[in-house]
Amino acid sequence: MASSVIRRFVYDATKQELVVELMSGSVYVYEDVPRETYDAFLAAPSKGAFYNAQVRDEFYHRPLSP
Repeated sequence: MASSVIRRFVYDATKQELVVELMSGSVYVYEDVPRETYDAFLAAPSKGAFYNAQVRDEFYHRPLSP
């Protein structure tokens, strides 16, 4: 996965949480994310564009403490 915005992301289906690590080093936990959104994120040709349009401002999130 090559992206200038997203370093990596993981999904916990049990909790419906999406953890996104940005290239800047910031890490955020997004809550109540449907599996379908995660699957679409995986399939998106541009992870950064998908994140900005479909995740970043669409779900409650909190920063993950280091």
